[in-house]
Amino acid sequence: MSAEDAPDADPYTLHDDGEDGKGENGDRGFVFWADEMADEVEAREPDEPIVIKGGISPSGVPHIGNVNEIMRGYFVAEVLRERGHEVRQVFTADDKDRLRGLPRKLADLEGNIVDLGEVDAGALGRNLGKPYTAIPDPFGCCESYGAHFSTLIGRSAELLGVPIDVVSNTAMYADGEFEGSTRTLLERRERAREVLGEYQDGVDDSYIPFLAECENCGHLTDRITGVDLESGTVEYECVDVEAGEQVIDGCGHEGTASLRDGKLPWRFEWVAQWRALGVDFEPFGKDHAEGSWPSGQDIARNVFDFEPPVPMVYEWFTLDGEAFSSSAGNVMLVSEVLDLVEPEVLRYFFAKDPSRARDFNVGRIDLLVDEFDRVERIYFGEEEADERERQRAERIYPFCVEDADTDRIRLPYTFAAVLGMTDDPELREEIARREGHIPEDASGESIENALARVELARNWARQTGNEYDYDLKRAELPAVAVDENTERALSELADFIETGHTPEEIQGEIYETAKRNDVPVGDFFATGYRLFFDQEQGPKLGQFLGKLDREFVLARLRRER
Repeated sequence: MSAEDAPDADPYTLHDDGEDGKGENGDRGFVFWADEMADEVEAREPDEPIVIKGGISPSGVPHIGNVNEIMRGYFVAEVLRERGHEVRQVFTADDKDRLRGLPRKLADLEGNIVDLGEVDAGALGRNLGKPYTAIPDPFGCCESYGAHFSTLIGRSAELLGVPIDVVSNTAMYADGEFEGSTRTLLERRERAREVLGEYQDGVDDSYIPFLAECENCGHLTDRITGVDLESGTVEYECVDVEAGEQVIDGCGHEGTASLRDGKLPWRFEWVAQWRALGVDFEPFGKDHAEGSWPSGQDIARNVFDFEPPVPMVYEWFTLDGEAFSSSAGNVMLVSEVLDLVEPEVLRYFFAKDPSRARDFNVGRIDLLVDEFDRVERIYFGEEEADERERQRAERIYPFCVEDADTDRIRLPYTFAAVLGMTDDPELREEIARREGHIPEDASGESIENALARVELARNWARQTGNEYDYDLKRAELPAVAVDENTERALSELADFIETGHTPEEIQGEIYETAKRNDVPVGDFFATGYRLFFDQEQGPKLGQFLGKLDREFVLARLRRER
């Protein structure tokens, strides 16, 4: 996955306004893009169950960028289910594809990303050119490399509460589900050449739309030397294959393969999937929109004689400003994101307008959480909003949560990060109550769920090394020697905080207090850091003190405890 367009400067925005300023779907009246897509599907009057599809070729790490396609399909599926339709969401693993190169990063079934050197890399290196499902799992835990990848995709969807059927292309070939399409394609191969030649170079009179699996070495070869439709076989020669800058050697074997012992080229295979699975709707990235989709429509209509599914093109998003890349290590799994935020927050990210490029900015993930929290408050009528925001919150929020709970408690994310500076769960609750974030009559379950965000925010602070990644020395007063001027300045700062001020005002007062008492500003900040963290540096002190419980701050500045 790559990004050709620059992401939004602010990746997390509530309005999702388009360039015309009329909302995420312009002047068409939709506050949620999935409603528009569902309308287009219904207009076709499809048979039930309605089939929504996505797909991926197993290569490298199945990261959150790959989940884009699953989530876009899911929201349309949910809208259709809301309207009373039976819906099946499938996700095809294109695991009959040949392995063309070695990924540098892989992921185990627990979601840990590892270097190729940490697994049985030879299992991959010895099997270049073979289908993913014919290659041993380098982790040794699944029946094949392809099965390992498919398991990870299925688990990613499960973590987000999305019910999908992961369908193996290899199994579909073995079960004969593509055999009818393969036969039709070979019968009409001259027409297939004409159509494909409009979109792809190198399609000449010798082109046969089939890749045979060599019975000698297991490689997939595109050198088809004969077709016998009566017997349902092809003749082939196992030849070399160019894969990027390298060449995968063929063994030179000449043999015969059935229509199940091989695969279709991808542009034809995609259309065969629509036909075999009865696909009614499929979202895909803009790379397919600019290449594969136009040829797919043409092949469906003019080779196979059926209408292609309703399409939806989505924009890619980047990770921390860079394209997703397994080789460069710029990847993130769903499980990793859910160590930082609740599933409903990540689902909300995918509910945003798919036509806009965005950046998933881990360092500022607090903005995404804040945005979700605001949408939630608007939904429950707890915060004022304009009409468009209210409509959007009321429509989208129920698709992001399992249950709309009026008794839920959401600690502000950065406040939760502050609480994460202490390990004491009782103290965390005490501070949250004192600061008014937990009501007196809150249930035990609501409190437990609210405080669960503390660990997420703490993980975020530690992963990013941000201003909340510090260990608050709360149990005992660090030994800090101060002179008379500094002691007076600390006392004045405590008096100022006691009267009630914002974090920004406290930050400014730190400077002023130091100057009034002839204490070097840098030394005064260092004293504050030693008092609270027993370190020479720390977070932005005024912001931190403003978020911490006031009673403790006053006692510590006055060096009482």
